[in-house]
Amino acid sequence: MKGAVIVFPGSNCDRDLAVALEQVTGTRPVMVWHTEATLPDGIAMVAVPGGFSYGDYLRSGAVAARSPVMRAVADAAADGMPVLGVCNGFQVLTEAGLLPGALMRNAELNFVCRDVALDVGEARSPFTRGYAPGQRVTFPVAHHDGGYFADADTLDRLEGEGRVAFRYAAPVNGSARHIAGIVNQAGNVLGLMPHPERCVEPAHGNTDGRRLFEGLLEAVA
Repeated sequence: MKGAVIVFPGSNCDRDLAVALEQVTGTRPVMVWHTEATLPDGIAMVAVPGGFSYGDYLRSGAVAARSPVMRAVADAAADGMPVLGVCNGFQVLTEAGLLPGALMRNAELNFVCRDVALDVGEARSPFTRGYAPGQRVTFPVAHHDGGYFADADTLDRLEGEGRVAFRYAAPVNGSARHIAGIVNQAGNVLGLMPHPERCVEPAHGNTDGRRLFEGLLEAVA
């Protein structure tokens, strides 16, 4: 599986995602600069990494969401290509309208950087097929604007349609209904604040994130 990792000014987790994808798939992904208007030929998925794109000016992810490459990402998502947004990538996906809701300042206005326990939701997607619903996993988080919020109707719809992919097992950042990650209605776009790419090999402390990438590989193979 050949993937693409989008790179913005201020991205700092793009190489982490690239390494994780290469370890699982055996193929080095293409690094795509934000000013590109098209995606490379032959790719099977797109990853939007964490970091502080454009210094988090205006709102986290707001400027990056208007980069030329995001129009190509939106078109690819509409055609069914899997798109993964991690941390700042989740913020970019909401700002670009690929996912509902918004990511706001953490409840206590502190930067949170630690391992957290997550419960896998019932979302049927290429990204969660490697887990069992309700399975407890541990991913690292590192964010200041990670609280997920949406209006009550949207939250009810996400839960009613089984689109909550991951929940925090305990309060982390004040996210509504402890939501840590969601998918779009088609199930091919996932945004999550925790970092699965930082737990794919034993040296990371655990390998709970590896199944996300393995499940994706199985889905597109």
